[in-house]
Amino acid sequence: MEELNNVKIGVLVKNAKEYFNSAEEELTKNRYNSAVVLYFKSLVALIDLYILEKTGDTPSSHNSRFSIVKERYPEVYNLLDKDFPFYQSSYVQNMSKELAEVIKNDAKIMAEKTNIEL
Repeated sequence: MEELNNVKIGVLVKNAKEYFNSAEEELTKNRYNSAVVLYFKSLVALIDLYILEKTGDTPSSHNSRFSIVKERYPEVYNLLDKDFPFYQSSYVQNMSKELAEVIKNDAKIMAEKTNIEL
């Protein structure tokens, strides 16, 4: 089980950094919808890493993730709950640079909580 978790940790860290770096590129190109989506995906990978570190397991769905953080980690839930609607809206609305920056900062907060350098 520990070996499997080490693999999951590696994947989550790699993905979080990849999404974040790709979001940074999109932000510099004024592609705010892509930046919002990628920063959010980085945030979620970091939240999953946080959950894995605390519980030894990762959530299997958005619903499971929401439930776990709402019940056990309210400060993490607040970030996820605040940003998820923007991720959903990114399919049908134009996102702003300011919103991308907000989600970027939330990803950085989770990076600090998980001791990951983005």
